[in-house]
Amino acid sequence: MEIIVDKRARVLAFYLPQFHPIPENDEWWGRGFTEWRNVAKARPLYGRHYQPRIPADLGMYDLRVPETRAAQADLARAYGVEAFCYWHYWFAGRRILERPFNDVLRMKEPNFPFCLAWANQTWTGIWHGLHDKILIEQTYPGREDYIAHFRAVLPAFLDDRYVRVDGKPLFYVYVPKELPNSREFTDLWRELALEAGFNGMYLIAAGPSTWNPRQHGFDAAVDTGIPPVDHWHPVTRPIARIKWEWKNFLGRPNIARFEDVSDDFVTRVGPAAHVTQHASLIPDFDNTPRSGINGLVLDGSTPQLFREQVRRVMELGLDVPLERRLVFLKSWNEWAESNYMEPDVRYNHAYLEALRDEVYI
Repeated sequence: MEIIVDKRARVLAFYLPQFHPIPENDEWWGRGFTEWRNVAKARPLYGRHYQPRIPADLGMYDLRVPETRAAQADLARAYGVEAFCYWHYWFAGRRILERPFNDVLRMKEPNFPFCLAWANQTWTGIWHGLHDKILIEQTYPGREDYIAHFRAVLPAFLDDRYVRVDGKPLFYVYVPKELPNSREFTDLWRELALEAGFNGMYLIAAGPSTWNPRQHGFDAAVDTGIPPVDHWHPVTRPIARIKWEWKNFLGRPNIARFEDVSDDFVTRVGPAAHVTQHASLIPDFDNTPRSGINGLVLDGSTPQLFREQVRRVMELGLDVPLERRLVFLKSWNEWAESNYMEPDVRYNHAYLEALRDEVYI
């Protein structure tokens, strides 16, 4: 895969494949459910609250439609995103939400780079207030399941579009500490990759700069700033160094200033941390379309604030070869978390333009 050398970094955008109906969501949330239902029903919960979010260019799309996937790739390519990092779900052999990526792989279209991120979490109803309801449990049966998992994704690794670092397929694990023995997993996958003809695997895990990925068998970590929901409590466990403006007991969601989070994304990647810690970007976050007053809002995001964040992140790791100068963008299309780069009716292409202007040399 060719790396464009007129960029300051390789920007990989997390991509949610949820926007098409599946039998499981029909059963849990009603026939025809996709995240668009949550997006459409969102309402402002305080005076300046920007809800609902209405998509512009692409509309409320269905990811089973090839033309939609092609249009997404065209937008991403034009504005400095190198690849989509598709969320991938593997529950001890059970796949879910796999159709969009399988179609991309099978049809060889769009001709746009990609990689996979294993969302290795138990699915619960927590976003909808059903904290104790388990929808699909994430389990780890052991070595044979790891082998089956590798073989299932090997066709993707072998595709010319797959993102590689130093010739190694990149694979991301969302919750590494959930693995019973992370080194058993990483060592085995590296062996299997060598057998498949690669130089190995480039394995990345979600984790803060205080966590050493190499001690756990990973090459690098990425701190995307918003912790998994089961590690976050809306009142007593605020993320990072954010000061809450309001509390949930007042009948409003938990609200923090986007500007504070934006600064934190850069300052927590310390000197030389880029060797094992890849930087991240976040354009916005507000999951009240899913969670209502139990949600988290990073209030006050603007294209200009995002541009400043991108500019600072692009200054990190300039002494590292572009091949390994990765930046993870959270996210391309998480509309029910108001965490997206696709155009909406308020800002149109402004966030995309901010990214493009700072990424290209």
